[in-house]
Amino acid sequence: MCRNIHTLHNFEPAATSDEVRAAALQYVRKVSGSTHPSQANRAAFDEAVEAIAHATQHLLDHLVTNAPPKDREIEAEKARARAAKRYASMSA
Repeated sequence: MCRNIHTLHNFEPAATSDEVRAAALQYVRKVSGSTHPSQANRAAFDEAVEAIAHATQHLLDHLVTNAPPKDREIEAEKARARAAKRYASMSA
């Protein structure tokens, strides 16, 4: 899975449409192998991003959980700690 696609479910506040679209864009970039499609592929690329964003928002709107919502700042700090540990072990 692409590391730039972040979990969007069960956060307070809920994921924004910009976050959903950014995740869709990263997914399409990964699958297509292209960060900037050619002019010939631009329409298909953009259509795929919109379709995946729509499907992602639909999924998020319909998922249910009994777990309390996660705090974005706390989860971001945990991710930074994991990254610091990971990159520290790589340089050793």
